[in-house]
Amino acid sequence: MTAETLFASLQLSAPELILAVGALVLLMVGVYSSERAAPVVTGLSVAVLVVAGLWLVLNTGDGEAYAGAFLSDPFAKFMKVLALIGSVTVMIMTVGQARAAQIDRFEFPVLLLLATLGMLLMISANDLISLYLSLELQSLALYVVAAINRDSVRSTEAGLKYFVLGALSSGMLLYGMSLVYGFTGHTGFDEIAAALTAEGRSLGLVFGLVFILAGLAFKISAVPFHMWTPDVYEGAPTPVTAFFAGAPKVAAMAMLVRIVIEAFEPVVADWQQIVVFISIASMLLGSFAAIGQRNIKRLMAYSSIGHMGYALVGLAAGSMAGVRGVILYMLIYMVMTLGTFACILAMRRRDGEHVEGIDDLAGLSQTNPFMATVLTILMFSLAGIPPLAGFFAKYFVFVAAIEAQLYGLAIIGVLASVVGAYYYLRVIKVMWFDEAKGEFARSAGELRLVYGLSGLFVLGYVLIGGLLGNAAEVAARTFF
Repeated sequence: MTAETLFASLQLSAPELILAVGALVLLMVGVYSSERAAPVVTGLSVAVLVVAGLWLVLNTGDGEAYAGAFLSDPFAKFMKVLALIGSVTVMIMTVGQARAAQIDRFEFPVLLLLATLGMLLMISANDLISLYLSLELQSLALYVVAAINRDSVRSTEAGLKYFVLGALSSGMLLYGMSLVYGFTGHTGFDEIAAALTAEGRSLGLVFGLVFILAGLAFKISAVPFHMWTPDVYEGAPTPVTAFFAGAPKVAAMAMLVRIVIEAFEPVVADWQQIVVFISIASMLLGSFAAIGQRNIKRLMAYSSIGHMGYALVGLAAGSMAGVRGVILYMLIYMVMTLGTFACILAMRRRDGEHVEGIDDLAGLSQTNPFMATVLTILMFSLAGIPPLAGFFAKYFVFVAAIEAQLYGLAIIGVLASVVGAYYYLRVIKVMWFDEAKGEFARSAGELRLVYGLSGLFVLGYVLIGGLLGNAAEVAARTFF
């Protein structure tokens, strides 16, 4: 690699370098500061993320870097901006909640920075090796933050479960990558696609593809690799759960889109069958398993599983409309989920106790009408009720599936949405029609800001949907 190509590579990956250097510097700031360095490090971490985002939008061009292992294109930029917005939002939400959740350590924002760095690298990965390394960078940071509250048995258990099952999924992913490399002789996505076009597929390569998709399905908590999700969502501190539910899902879905559309496009018939199965299983389990939940964080875990199934409907179409639908779905899903978790973080009694039961929301419309109204809007949107943003998210992926003649998949998706609406409506019923059990403490200003903006986005999506749709179409055109 010449000095010129190295400089070009560094320029393309400047946002990632900003995050990497920022995380290392802030680690030193935390180590050499007093014990109460957490608020300062958190504020500086938000600044680092904002600087990386601005650089990404204003100064980063398109092209390949590091001998083709790193790719910067419109799709990568769009999904990276989403991931950065998700990370910034969660950090802002945790500013006033860290002490109550017993995560007020300077390591927490640094670990979130490193996890975000892994996400950005995942989104731009154009090689199996760079994909795996970026995935592990993200995962190792998330394993630690899941168990960061060492005094909580639930948090420690959540971190251990996530680590053990994550290691299993990483092993499956590596095994699949080794098979693909063995049968194609390449690790680069473009070279794999060229080899499959020239030589056709073999049985061994299909096995490799299955293992790769299994490993990636774990990262988006899709059935049948979802088993960690409810326990980790419930056990991890709520700010950590809010982080898990947003940006990492966006990055993992972007990585899944890139690998199947770019590397395995010549064997679309093979991976399409797998994606259809995972999509149907996720939609059905997410809809039916959530019905009996009484803990709102577990409810959101099953909701997340179901929503990943809906997003995969668009990917199964394998078309530009399908990829555009996935991009918009992940955007809308992230906004709805972060708003909902802001409301969950605000579920705190006047004595400082955090509660997580759905029944604890009883009578919220009488004690906190604004929060009840916003949470109602978000629940309706998650259920896919028109004209809210969640309806359009499902509409785009279902239309793409119908255009690809996947009629059965679209019908099952619509039926699963009807079933899933039940548990969202139950939350609304508890807030508006049940007797109040007590009053929550006044919500922190940053939480009101997050769930207020989220509700505004969901309500006003019909006004800005055209602009976002155009941006998503430009991103999706990257592959076609």
